[in-house]
This record gives sequence, C-alpha cells and structure tokens, in this order.
Amino acid sequence: MTAPSYPVVRLTPKANARAIRRGFPWVYSNELVLDRRTKGLAPGTVAVLEDAERTPIGLVGMTPASKIAARMLDRDTDAEIGKDWLTARLSKALSLRERLFDAPYYRLVHAEADGFPGVIIDRFGDTCVIQPNAAWAEALLPQLAEALAEVTGITTILKNAGSRGRQLEGLDDENAILLGTAPDAPLPVEMNGATYMADLTGGQKTGLFYDQRPNHAFAARLAEGQDVLDVFSHVGGFALAALAGGAASALSVDGSAPALALAAQGAERMGAADRFDARQGDAFDVLGALGEEGRRFGIVICDPPAFAPAKPALEAGLRAYEKTARLAAPLVDEGGYLVLCSCSHAADLSSFTGACLRGIGRAGRRAQLLYTGGAGPDHPLMPQLAESGYLKALVFRL
Repeated sequence: MTAPSYPVVRLTPKANARAIRRGFPWVYSNELVLDRRTKGLAPGTVAVLEDAERTPIGLVGMTPASKIAARMLDRDTDAEIGKDWLTARLSKALSLRERLFDAPYYRLVHAEADGFPGVIIDRFGDTCVIQPNAAWAEALLPQLAEALAEVTGITTILKNAGSRGRQLEGLDDENAILLGTAPDAPLPVEMNGATYMADLTGGQKTGLFYDQRPNHAFAARLAEGQDVLDVFSHVGGFALAALAGGAASALSVDGSAPALALAAQGAERMGAADRFDARQGDAFDVLGALGEEGRRFGIVICDPPAFAPAKPALEAGLRAYEKTARLAAPLVDEGGYLVLCSCSHAADLSSFTGACLRGIGRAGRRAQLLYTGGAGPDHPLMPQLAESGYLKALVFRL
C-alpha cells in the first residue's frame, strides 16, 4: 500500500520540537516557517510536520491563519487520515465510556485527550452532538459522521457550530443535521438520580454539561434536609442533583429564562416540583438581593461561565471569582457548605483557590476545604496540555 502524499511544513529553529515530540499537541504560528506555500495551504489540510533539521515528527491538521497553526493528529507520517483512522479512534473512545457508564449518556470524545484535536462529541442515547472546532475536523466531517454512526449505532447526529473556537479557526457558525432528524423536544437525561432536560438544538453548547457529574454527586451527599441555592444554574445542574439527594428545597438562579424552564421541567419529572424554585436575573444582583433579604441556605453553589477564558482576561477573571465568593459566603448557614467552580482555562487551581479564599475572607467567614474536584472520567486530561484540565470545583465548609 502506497503511503499518502502530504505536503510538508517545518518548524523554525527556535520552536520547541522536544515538547511536541513528548506529546504537546499544538504548533503555534510563530513556531512554523510560514512561507508562501505554507500560508497557501487550505484550512484543514493534513501535512507532515518536520523539525528544523527536516526530521519528520508526525501528521498535523493545518489552519495557517490561526494562532494554533497546526494540531498534531498522528505520530505515524504514513497514516492515512480518513474514515478508517477516524473509526479506530472512535472505537477506542467508545470502549472507555462503555466501561465507565451503564447508560449511553456521556462525553464520547474530549478533543486532544481522545486523539481528536479540537473536537467535542457528546452522546445522548441514540443522538450525538458534534462540535468540530478545528478546520481539519470540519474538512473530514462527512467521514467523521459516517464513522460515528457505524461505531456507535446511533440514529441522529447534530453539528453544533456555536463555539468560540470555530471563530478562531475561521469556520462558520451554522448548525446542521448530519444524520437523522433533530429531536423536536428536549431529551431527558438521568444523572446521579436527577433528571435533566437537554435542549440539543437551542440550548447552550451541546445541550447539557456532563463534566460536573462527579461534583454534582458529592454536593448531593451533603444536601439531605438542606435548603440549597444554585447560582449560574443553567438547566438545574447542582440544584436537581441536590433534590435527588433529599434537599428540603432548591432555588436555581440563572440569566436565561429558557434554561430555568428546562430546570423546572426536570424537577417536575423527578416529582420534586414542590421543592424547586427559580429566579431569573444577573447572578451578582441576585446574590446581593438575597443577602439584603436575609436569606440563608445550607448549601450555596456558584458555577459561573468562564470568567478567564484566556490569559489576557486572567486578572479580571480572578476578581470576578473573588466577588462571587464574597457575595455568596454570607448566604451560607453556620456550618453550611459553599461550592465554588471555575471552567476557566487560564485560571489554574492555585489561582482560583486563592481568589475564592480572598472572597470568603472579605465576607468575614472562615473555611475548611473539604473537596477538590475536576471533570468526570469521560473528560480525560491530556497531561501535556494543561488546558484539558479546565474544570475546578471546591467545596468549603464555613
């Protein structure tokens, strides 16, 4: 069999070829020789990456105009990046999830950590939602969808194009149905004894966040008999898990009325509608208002969007996390629990923990740190890529 013929791209002498050989999956634009030929490669082109001495390193997916100009696909320069290659990697990802979970509701592909740089695939029973956030995956999307259907046996595949990452890759923002028919109503998903309603076509990202599953479970263990406040609740994340754990009540706060409506539907399906309430509004405004009302809760959870999605936003993001903790801590009963989360790539665990403790201290509270959590095992980490360990969840007893 003849090896595929790929164009060649080359690292500059100053590039960190050792890090790439040891597993770092990205090549930045300032590490590549961006001559006219390389700049002219169509986004999504597969190329052979060589070091400055012209020694092959592996195959990369190219986006020459992006800051991440190349993403490592395979160390074997003779590999053929096509349907069979996709099938093999999907099969490997599926075998792990089937070992971990009893039901087919999980993140099936977690980007670089599963060998699919820039690609997210979440599974909801017989439906999968793909976020192809890199040009190489967009170029191979028909083959990816075909391989996904064959490997999993699913009947519906949706493309979600709403990610910020696609903008950075110069890709469109048009969602699409790649197989089957889009569901005409939110799908119920059971996790930790709770029922969540996932809107796969109009919801945020793929419709549901699976990454907090183990942290929901830990918080639920503390919830029996407690009044619970879940801020930045989305479709009921921690609130519904707490209700499943026997919480006396749960109040969900979010800026999105549709998300809160889905949370209410989930509570109703669980038979917990009488213990569930929702309040729409800006999270900081609502936290302040609850403080003025003298409200107190056994557990307060704050799971905001990424306040520091990139390094330029780090300082402002840490101030926002500190403010969140400062406003939330006074709402916690003496001996109660405060759960603070971050999904910011740029804020590492130490920086995030420091911001939380400053906020708790400014609120005049003292804390024990009981639990430090990350994403579930269907969101594996790529050790060479710190960004893959984005999620942090801290549980304090005040």
